[in-house]
Amino acid sequence: MIGKLTGMVGHANQDGLILVDVGGVGYSVRVPLLSLPELTGAVSLFIHTAVRDDAIDLYGFPDEDGLSFFKQLMSVSGIGPKTALSIMSVADSGSLRRAIALGDAAALVKVFGLGKKSAERIVVELRDKVAAEHKARGIAPGVLDMDGEVLEALMALGYSAPQGRSVLKELGDEQGHSVKERLSAALKRLGSVAVK
Repeated sequence: MIGKLTGMVGHANQDGLILVDVGGVGYSVRVPLLSLPELTGAVSLFIHTAVRDDAIDLYGFPDEDGLSFFKQLMSVSGIGPKTALSIMSVADSGSLRRAIALGDAAALVKVFGLGKKSAERIVVELRDKVAAEHKARGIAPGVLDMDGEVLEALMALGYSAPQGRSVLKELGDEQGHSVKERLSAALKRLGSVAVK
């Protein structure tokens, strides 16, 4: 089983499949779409190897935290590696974990575009585990409940949902302690005039 690959990115496509050249051997690795811009030149990826009857698939993550959350998502019934990767392609693991810790399946549906049943299943099966991790790390999950409103406002102003999710990821937990402040920070990042 492959646990980590370090090499050069030889090719990447828009579907999240990259070719990592390790000592002359090219490995096809599926990565979250959000990671693609970072993955150029020399890379080191933590790998999950999925073995099926007809294929061996490699899923790669720039850090151990991403790999750990990927495995947590796969522990949910009905969520396989491809679904887990597609979930991680629309939002960073920190934002998803905050939504799960809050027990906010509606935010997962609204902000991250998951189906209602999948979102509820993820919350039910992972909430206690993720909340315990947050408590152990001293992380407050309170920002995400504002992000649904901020995303709706950005979409009303003409931005796409992926643009909104991307800028909210960039903002992280630190910028904005109210919807208005967070929206203003998001608009500044998007190059627009801040809301007054």
